[in-house]
Amino acid sequence: MGLLGLIALSMVDLSSYCHPDLEGERTATAVKTASLLPSVRASGEALVDLPSAEGTAVYNELTWRTLEDVEFKDVYVEELDAYYWKPSFGTAVNELEGEEVHITGYMIPVDLDEDFYVLSRYPFANCFFCGGAGPESVIDLRFTGKSPRVYQTDERLTFAGKFRLNADDVYQMNYILDGAVEYTP
Repeated sequence: MGLLGLIALSMVDLSSYCHPDLEGERTATAVKTASLLPSVRASGEALVDLPSAEGTAVYNELTWRTLEDVEFKDVYVEELDAYYWKPSFGTAVNELEGEEVHITGYMIPVDLDEDFYVLSRYPFANCFFCGGAGPESVIDLRFTGKSPRVYQTDERLTFAGKFRLNADDVYQMNYILDGAVEYTP
């Protein structure tokens, strides 16, 4: 599904996301500013009931720098009649397979109808989908059931879950976070 999502995404004109108009920039700034207001956070009132990862597991911090421990090789896939980058994960990444981790990044809603969200090292304008970043800079968020809310592009959030590697399925991302939940370290 990941690769199909990427292929479909590459066919869509996303220039308005990469280069938003003035009104779009104002709205994004207003939303980001509101989310940082101490009075809103300190009130303790939540707009959405989110599952809490706290108290259920100990999560190790996963950094984007660690996820760079991968090399890619062009491999031809006959069924797609295309080449894709097959990852060869380094020791640091392999050791994290199956571990409970948390990572902070920018939210990218790839397909809201399919509840397909990706966390990126970079904001959308510079990420793997729109900018020049590589596939090691995104991680597929797999929620248990449906996502707890609709996430907005470029929300900077931390998620926790079980880290999984994918080197062979071209329809998925290389990095996957199973059982993803919002997390406050």
